[in-house]
Amino acid sequence: MTEKKKNVLRLGLPKGSLQESTFGLMAKAGWKITTTSRSYLPRVDDPEFELRLIRAQEISRYVEHGYLDAGLTGADWIAENNSDVQVVCEIAYSKQTTNPARWVLAVPNDSPIQSVKDLEGKRIATELVEHTRRWLKQHGVNAEVEFSWGATEVKAPELVDAIVDITETGSSLRANNLRIVDTLVSSYPQLIANKKSWADPWKRKKIETLALLLRGALAAEEKVGLKMNVPRAKLDAILKELPSLRNPTVSPLTQEGWVAVETIIDEKIVREIIPQLKSLGAEGIIEYPLNKVIY
Repeated sequence: MTEKKKNVLRLGLPKGSLQESTFGLMAKAGWKITTTSRSYLPRVDDPEFELRLIRAQEISRYVEHGYLDAGLTGADWIAENNSDVQVVCEIAYSKQTTNPARWVLAVPNDSPIQSVKDLEGKRIATELVEHTRRWLKQHGVNAEVEFSWGATEVKAPELVDAIVDITETGSSLRANNLRIVDTLVSSYPQLIANKKSWADPWKRKKIETLALLLRGALAAEEKVGLKMNVPRAKLDAILKELPSLRNPTVSPLTQEGWVAVETIIDEKIVREIIPQLKSLGAEGIIEYPLNKVIY
């Protein structure tokens, strides 16, 4: 009897600066990942996944050519590699913050360069070579763009006149006495798929499930659940003050004249709203974290 072939989806995850936040998001979505410091073959508690840790710069190429069925990589690298892939959805997370990563033109603080026009005839170091060249061309500027193999922020002004580097907060640039002149592109990670894999029904369903749960985990990061007991006579007044994702759930309690109210709200407003709810008569107020919110 022929053994049935096991369905497996080969997924590329970004190695390096995004690795820890990616593993954390995957855990909230429902997949626990473990790896050693030098391994590019992490283990996951799902036999239908085979994971590969690969630099974000390379993932879109491996997905395009079919070595990977799907992957998480920045929109910037998809464009830089001109990769022909299926973009499934944006997964808006970053290394440190919820802000997108930005590719910026930066120069030393004492540089005379104030705009892209001042780059005429200058030398620029960056990993994002092709996009930078296209950006310069759009502005009618001729400048030399060279590939940087890393530590780009330390190359100006001794080796180059300016750099194009990626940043979330700008702290590394400031630490190296650099100032931002312009932003070339802002980028969040994208979940992408190989077009042949996307056409396969089983693989597409697996990728769509991954997208659903990742977006649910991401949506939950800024939300919390809130439960409370409310006198029925005060219910209308409390509901007017209670913002929610949808209409709150209201259930009768065994104690006559009381109801339980449960809702989901933005975490940032909890500290203001709990005292209001208490003053309106709510009791037994409980705040709890969420792993996923599926809209």
